[in-house]
Amino acid sequence: MRCPYCYNPHIVLERGKKSEQELFEFLQKRTGRLEGVVLSGGECTLYKKLIPLCAKIKTLGFKIKLDTNGSNPNVLKRLIEEDLINFVSLDFKAPKTLFKSVTLSVFYDALINSLQILQSSGMSFEVRTTVHTDMLNENAINEIIDILFQNNYNGIYYIQDYLHVKPTLGETQPPTKVLDKSLLSNKIKIAFRN
Repeated sequence: MRCPYCYNPHIVLERGKKSEQELFEFLQKRTGRLEGVVLSGGECTLYKKLIPLCAKIKTLGFKIKLDTNGSNPNVLKRLIEEDLINFVSLDFKAPKTLFKSVTLSVFYDALINSLQILQSSGMSFEVRTTVHTDMLNENAINEIIDILFQNNYNGIYYIQDYLHVKPTLGETQPPTKVLDKSLLSNKIKIAFRN
């Protein structure tokens, strides 16, 4: 995906890589001090060696949280089946009507597949949306709520404000509107972050 508000353009564009050796040197120094590792991105499920990487992290005794946009449901399913992750944050970027314009991608069906995999897995996970109000309004958020409700999501749906930083992938400007929380559906539990 190429969400213009992404605050990790260097990772998305593959600038700023660390070697696995550097990662494990860092983790070995923190064994017993840290409980877990967060794998994020860009999209970490695109990393071709993610399965063995997670297995090696687990041998050091760390829990693993996966942040994903849901674009790679097969990898997600394998990580769950092999008990290599402990928690997932699924980024629901936009409803189907706006998905391509917000993400510049066509991974909506993959996202829904990932949601269904998580729902049937019994694994702990959350669904969240980062809201830049010039891209997503209350109607768009209500569409997402409807989709989650239709898929029997019973966790908390986290709505996160876009926090303006530089650089972003699309040189995004601060939002010009404020989300009117009173217009949001109450079909599922909602919590607001930042």
